[in-house]
Order: sequence, then structure tokens, then C-alpha cells
Amino acid sequence: MKYSELKQILKNHKLRVTDSRMDVLEHFLTHKKALSFKDLEEKFSTYDRVTLYRTLNSFTENGVLHKIPDDSGFATFGVCYDTCSSDHHHHNHMHFKCNECGKIECVEEHLPVIDLPGYQIQEANLILNGICKSCGEA
Repeated sequence: MKYSELKQILKNHKLRVTDSRMDVLEHFLTHKKALSFKDLEEKFSTYDRVTLYRTLNSFTENGVLHKIPDDSGFATFGVCYDTCSSDHHHHNHMHFKCNECGKIECVEEHLPVIDLPGYQIQEANLILNGICKSCGEA
């Protein structure tokens, strides 16, 4: 992805352009899968842990990334693309976690509509577990 496109994504989400933000954003967009803090820490040894943590936090707060719940105890993050803003995350899709390789992917199918009388659902998360295409072909 071009530098100017990365820069525009940050500006659209009201984020200051820094080297760490540009690098982390490009890494997420290149890999097209959910990444954890540990993944970023291994990739970007030039940045300290606090910088990476703050980058993830600002991306989540400003609608660049969304947090994906996981039963492993470690949070993973996926790209929101154009669906979210700094005001609210507007995505209702599922996530698939491979039991073989552990990769988590966003599945762009919408969640079924759930109506609970008397309740106001603000966010829904659904993780599907199984074998991904890559592991299934191996």
C-alpha cells in the first residue's frame, strides 16, 4: 500500500501520523488476518512495548482496528476498514479461528439478527472454530 494511502487512513480516523502507526497499519493491511500484540512485538523489535501498546489502543479507540475476543486469553485485532469511526464500531461479522494453525480471520458474513426484548445489544461477537482453508488443503 502506498505511503499516501496509509497516511490518509490515519488522518480519516483523526490520528497523528507517526512512524510506528504507519508501520503497524501497513503490517495489518498486508497480512489480512487478525494479529496479536505478541505478533507486533516480534515484528517490530525497534519499537518498545509501550509504543506498540499505545498504537493498538489508539487504533482501537479511533476505529482503525477492532478487538477480537479469543479463548486463549490473548487479544487479537482485526482491521475495521471503512466501517468504523472514532465514535463507534459499526461491524457485525463473524471470526474464524483455525484449530490447527491458530490463525483468526474476519468472515465478512453478517451475524443473524438477534432480538432480545428489553435489551439493547451494542456489540455482538461470534467466533467459529474449525480448520481453515490452508490447513484443510495440507
